Amino acid sequence: MDRREFAAMLPALLAASALVPESAEAQSVSLPVIESGVYKPTPAKAGSMAGHTSSSYLKGMLKAGNIRLEMHESTIDPGAEHEAVGTHLHSEIWLVREGTAELTTNGVARTMVAGDVGICCAGDKHFISNASNKPVTYFVVTVGPPE
Repeated sequence: MDRREFAAMLPALLAASALVPESAEAQSVSLPVIESGVYKPTPAKAGSMAGHTSSSYLKGMLKAGNIRLEMHESTIDPGAEHEAVGTHLHSEIWLVREGTAELTTNGVARTMVAGDVGICCAGDKHFISNASNKPVTYFVVTVGPPE
C-alpha cells in the first residue's frame, strides 16, 4: 500500500475508530462496577449445551479503566459435546478444580487436570472439553474490553 492508498483509507479508519468508544461506553453502562469484596456463586444452572452447567460469581467493569471482568464455574459431564470454537476480544483463564479437561487453542489440544491453569489470549481460537469419563469442573476468569 502506498501513501495515496493509505490517505484514501484514512477517513474511513478514523470514522470506524470513532465508533469504538461509543460502543464500548454503551456496553459498560449496562455492567456494574466491581467493588472489592467477597462474591458468592449463583445457583448452578443449565448451560447453553446439554451436559453443561454453570454458576456465575461476578461480571462487571473494573474501576481501573475500560476493563471487563467475569468469573464463573462450569461443569461438563462425560460425553457432552464441547463448547463452540470461539474467539473473543478478552483473554480467558481456566483453573481445573476436578476431573480432566482438554483445552484446545489455535488447533493445539492440551490436557489439564485438577490444579492446572490454562490460558487463551484474546483473539485465539479455543474451546474446552471433558477429556474423561467423569465430570470436569473448572473456574473461568475473563479479562478484557467490553464486548
